[in-house]
Amino acid sequence: MVKESEIRALISLLDDTDQEVVNQVEQRLFEIGKEIIPTLEDNYLLEDVNEVRQKRIDDIIQRIKTQAITTDLRFWKEMQQDDLFEGVLIINRIKYPNLDKQIIDNLIDKIKLDVWLEMHYDLTSFEKIKILNYVFFDIHRFQGDSDDYHNPENSYLSRVIERKKGNPVTIAIIYLLVAQRLRLPVFGINLPQHFIVGFMENQFDNEPLRLNEIKYLKPDPNAKVQFYINPFNKGSVFPRENLYVFLKQVNIEPREEFFQPCSNLEILKRMVRNLQTAYERLKNQSMLEQYDQILKILEE
Repeated sequence: MVKESEIRALISLLDDTDQEVVNQVEQRLFEIGKEIIPTLEDNYLLEDVNEVRQKRIDDIIQRIKTQAITTDLRFWKEMQQDDLFEGVLIINRIKYPNLDKQIIDNLIDKIKLDVWLEMHYDLTSFEKIKILNYVFFDIHRFQGDSDDYHNPENSYLSRVIERKKGNPVTIAIIYLLVAQRLRLPVFGINLPQHFIVGFMENQFDNEPLRLNEIKYLKPDPNAKVQFYINPFNKGSVFPRENLYVFLKQVNIEPREEFFQPCSNLEILKRMVRNLQTAYERLKNQSMLEQYDQILKILEE
């Protein structure tokens, strides 16, 4: 544990006239890691903070946070890919580092409970989705943000849950997280130029509905997609044939991967590419560079 007195002594040298001293101080602060962030942030309260020192403090804080994100993301990629929720939260923390995971988790569970209260065991797959759609879109009022489609806020899970608006990927993510906690086999479909979900043959059809601690499901490799759902369009349901029509309209050759569940890794890549597009349109070079780095990690 580094003493606060040492940290403050290092901070006082950040505006030294000798650049070599500044470089060594910055490296030492960076090596200390996340535990130093509260003290660095408290430094704003000091009366003697000048513009040069403040800029260097900002840069160090950002470097430490970025390093922590990349470490968490690599761990998720190697060990936690089944947990889409955790991966999406890591991306969320790039913009909103103080996100409270439990608050988001509780909100998703609240939607799940509201759906569960409307269901009973002998419903068909389509009837279950009809109830999910009613609760998700009519009661909780989630919707696709068509008016401000490229707004980066549409790609941050916490902001989408707060605003009730998002792009096709984030709306679909929340939708499938709720569905899977209800043991409904809904998985992401990485369709070109759009993102939807598919309802697989349900291995739980003959079991009673009950609240349990399931957080996510894995697609059964032997199961087929019963039908497709477009969460961006209030959960509209359609058959496989409609995807062929869509692909023909956008002049894309159909491939089987466009009709089958994609991996959680592919979902995160799609989310990051959306953020790259959003920040490129805003000419926000700093955020764009961060997401370039994140995508490289996901594609390693």
